[in-house]
Amino acid sequence: MPAAWWIGLPAVLAVAAALTWCARHYALRRKLFDQPGERRSHAVATPRGGGIAIVVTLLLGLGVAAIAWPGARVPLLVTALGLGLVAGIGWWDDHRPLPAVRRLMVHLVAATLLAGLVLQATGNPWQALLALLFTTSLINIWNFMDGINGIATSQAILAGVAFALVLPGPLALAGIVLALACLGFLPFNFPRARIFMGDVGSGALGYAVAALVCLASVATDVSWLLLLVPLAAFLVDAGFTLLSRMLSGQRWMEPHTQHLYQRAVKRGATHTSVTGLYFVFGLFSITVFNACSYLQPRWEVAVAVTWLLSASGLWLLLRKGMR
Repeated sequence: MPAAWWIGLPAVLAVAAALTWCARHYALRRKLFDQPGERRSHAVATPRGGGIAIVVTLLLGLGVAAIAWPGARVPLLVTALGLGLVAGIGWWDDHRPLPAVRRLMVHLVAATLLAGLVLQATGNPWQALLALLFTTSLINIWNFMDGINGIATSQAILAGVAFALVLPGPLALAGIVLALACLGFLPFNFPRARIFMGDVGSGALGYAVAALVCLASVATDVSWLLLLVPLAAFLVDAGFTLLSRMLSGQRWMEPHTQHLYQRAVKRGATHTSVTGLYFVFGLFSITVFNACSYLQPRWEVAVAVTWLLSASGLWLLLRKGMR
């Protein structure tokens, strides 16, 4: 590992932690609080908007990378622009709530930027369309799943580590930087939440993880389906909960407490235990992912389908027990 990395990587952690401390004091001064309620999983008013620390840290990392690798400057800056758009509309929403459609339009623009990079790298319009739909979905999935202490941040750390393990050479730094930026924020949010990420952080994390998936899809031979395995916990919980709300005629974009992790907390489980269980499942997921990322494509697909179906069956079993 080059000597600069030994300085730069700890700096990412320190910057994220320092910025989170600043964000908390800003939120206290501006009285930016998430209030408890029947559609919330917390019992006391808590400052929000701390995710701006993760965003700024990632943007600084992208800027440094653009200087260090001039040949990759354009895709790095395009990624930074998309991240800034998602974080910006989230920051606005944290200060003054916006209509869901307006936020979704910005998400689509940001996802289109990422899809354009995939199209440029692969020349495959179908893969670019998949990147567009996946990125838009993941931005909102991470927002939906950011409902208890530490869950969204810890899953992003796992995703960063998972993709760092399969990305070649310096590209692995993208996953490492994401994990470290989240790790700098985590002590302020888990096990006791002194600040929440807010929409500025949750949506931006979804975008950052989607960018890692898109990067892995063009820089490795790992199949798209297997790339979903490290995200299985969130994809299954958010996907099935969303589907059930749609089928029952509910307004799926409204805040609610019907995700499996939220139901567990409502039944008396602590935030720490639920986040811990999701983390353990995530560890199993990235172990399966890493172990199978060098198989032949058909076996990668078979493993991915088997794992996602197993996760779906587990979700349905647990959901039935919590009715």
